[in-house]
Amino acid sequence: MEPFLQRFFPHILKRMAEAKKGNEYCIYDSQALAAFTSSLYVAAAVASLVASRVTRALGRQAIMLIGGALFFTGAVLTGAAVNLAMLIVGRMLLGFGVGFTNQATPLFLAEMAPPRWRGAFTSGINFFLTLGVFIANLVNYAAARVTWGWRLSLGLAAAPAAAIFVGALFLTDTPSSLVMRGRVDDARAALLRVRGAGADVDAELKEITRAVEAARRSEDGAARRMATRRDYRPFLVFAVAVPVFTQLTGVVVLAFFSPLVFRTVGFGGNAALMGTVILGAVNLVSITLFTFVVDRFGRRALFMVGGVQMIICQVAIAWVMGAQLGKAGDVVMARPFAVAVLVFTCLHSAGFGWSWGPLAWVVPGEIFPVDIRSLGQAMNVSISMGLAFVQTQSFLAMLCRFKYATFAYYAAWVAVMTVFIAIFLPETKGVPLESMSTVWVRHWYWKRFVVQNEGKGTVALT
Repeated sequence: MEPFLQRFFPHILKRMAEAKKGNEYCIYDSQALAAFTSSLYVAAAVASLVASRVTRALGRQAIMLIGGALFFTGAVLTGAAVNLAMLIVGRMLLGFGVGFTNQATPLFLAEMAPPRWRGAFTSGINFFLTLGVFIANLVNYAAARVTWGWRLSLGLAAAPAAAIFVGALFLTDTPSSLVMRGRVDDARAALLRVRGAGADVDAELKEITRAVEAARRSEDGAARRMATRRDYRPFLVFAVAVPVFTQLTGVVVLAFFSPLVFRTVGFGGNAALMGTVILGAVNLVSITLFTFVVDRFGRRALFMVGGVQMIICQVAIAWVMGAQLGKAGDVVMARPFAVAVLVFTCLHSAGFGWSWGPLAWVVPGEIFPVDIRSLGQAMNVSISMGLAFVQTQSFLAMLCRFKYATFAYYAAWVAVMTVFIAIFLPETKGVPLESMSTVWVRHWYWKRFVVQNEGKGTVALT
């Protein structure tokens, strides 16, 4: 939106006016513009670490309430911004809200969902995030026609923030969280509420209580155990690997900077925004498909299919941009090739939408034992947000300096992560959280770290 750029980033408008004289790759290389985007992530990373301890003390519901309130305040501030500092402070408040809600929501869904539907329930986070992005893209496209439209685009984030806060008021906390805080009767009531008034929940409550009591005995020093104990090694590896690899797919930076990428390859302002709307629609369809297949085909198969698809598309984008814009980036790309970039970007987004996008929420939510579940989720969110900060702060500079090779860089990382998943991730489809030890004990590699003691279960997974 030109009015937004004119108010906060006028130097970019000047570059756009001189684009025919310079490098198409470098028009949007601005640390201030990158800081506007990345400030949300650094705040979210900090908030997720704080939220881990608060989640254990106050429960999942309280964290969602806090996150919704922070998100609402940040949306109001960015929508009313009069200078860059106010804009970035608002973005940071949005980030704090994201950090809190991203900590609590996956745990809430994983702990409340029946095992056979857990994948679909947990992936619902990603579905509604994608739906929100799609709606935001539509708003951006419509609002671009008025000079104050950027305020509408930023301020309307208050609507989902209010929905989070009000919705959380009507939720019960999870049985695991309630038992952990000594509220066993409330935990039984919560189970009856979600399983049905006539359901027999005694066996499930007994299993949850057993797991929580075992976790409470070893709750202190969770971080030390996770970092040093051999039987916690799989969880440490995946707590780091999943968020790192998710960010290195390149989808997050494409999601935020896709209008700029589409402008770089030759689309006009409105066409670039429409390209972003199309990208969001494709992603939404792929997420919807995922919810129907995740508990049928399993996690590993979707990781494999999506990974191969993303590799092919990233290589294709790099090839088209390299062949048409060249190394100097001083050539205007022909429209058919610009459309090809849009198509490959959409296919790449679809591959992410039925693999790493939702599975980055599903897998961490189900693999961690209860004694480190809050810590593991906090690590997942904080690492993801921290790396997202680095990525969004550096992407425009990377595009300027590495040009089309930027997309080959991401393709190489997707190849690495696809091989990693094929070798090291056990299948968790349909396995109850309380029985997750079995998948690690049977895995060809992790069984040397996680040893199941006969009659006692697995200490690391109780």
